[in-house]
Amino acid sequence: MIPNFGHYDHRACRRWHILRGVINPKTPPSADLPPIWAPGAADPDKPSTARVRDYWLGGVHNSAADRRLGEQFTLCAPQLPYLVRTHRNFLRRVVTRLVRDGVHQFVDLGSGMPTAGNVHKVAQRVNPECRVVYTDIDPVVVAESRELLAGDDRTTYLHADLRRPEQILDSPDLRGLLDLDEPVALLAIDMLHHVLDSAGPAQLLTTYADALGPACQVALSHTYRDERMLDALRLYSDIYNKPLPEFAFRSAAEVGDLLAGFEVSEPGLVPIPLWLPDADTEPDQNPEHFSGCAALARRR
Repeated sequence: MIPNFGHYDHRACRRWHILRGVINPKTPPSADLPPIWAPGAADPDKPSTARVRDYWLGGVHNSAADRRLGEQFTLCAPQLPYLVRTHRNFLRRVVTRLVRDGVHQFVDLGSGMPTAGNVHKVAQRVNPECRVVYTDIDPVVVAESRELLAGDDRTTYLHADLRRPEQILDSPDLRGLLDLDEPVALLAIDMLHHVLDSAGPAQLLTTYADALGPACQVALSHTYRDERMLDALRLYSDIYNKPLPEFAFRSAAEVGDLLAGFEVSEPGLVPIPLWLPDADTEPDQNPEHFSGCAALARRR
């Protein structure tokens, strides 16, 4: 059962955290809580959003601080772990399809921690020769991920800002691992809401796809702009007095605009659970439980 949004009582939320020992009732709401956005947090006592996602995905590379922040998020937006897992299930399905269709090279933008069913695990299960380039802007996530991937000579992890394609496309590590004369898939899974319109997300996708060769395919999943989600984010900020980064949740039409220069493959741009679902492993295919879409496309 997927929890629905409700109208939460801020004082009740604070009482819940006091009872759980998360906050001290004698201090102001924000005084003893870690920052919500903690890139570069190498200290296990400080949470990292990448490790929170790992926690929600059932991974083991997270700390008590990460789990605490995950619970605080979930209190305000109970469906967040489900949404993250829905994006990850799409990644598994689309990567499996691409490998079976003959694509054995991947560039994964904004990867986060490469754990709990990430690209190389899915792809190499079908074809052990698959090669994957991961990218992330957080130097600590990159350092930890490189340790996790040590010994796998078919993967590499770049410290790069995806909004600067040259940092990725011109990387010697990418050029040394991938053969751009062979098909490459670009993965933009659950990360374009971090790319504001001012950064030109449609042009970024085009730039990457063109540089990765005429056979490049782009797999995309994106969370819609949903007032319930925005209410949950505002609720978190109100309870903990912590600012949030700016997000670019988009409508279905706006997501479609990002793919204006692409030909979208069947079944089209559809709610994420309805993109070629696996009924045996994912029985819940109700799009009303999820406000987002997914697609696989190639340049026209």
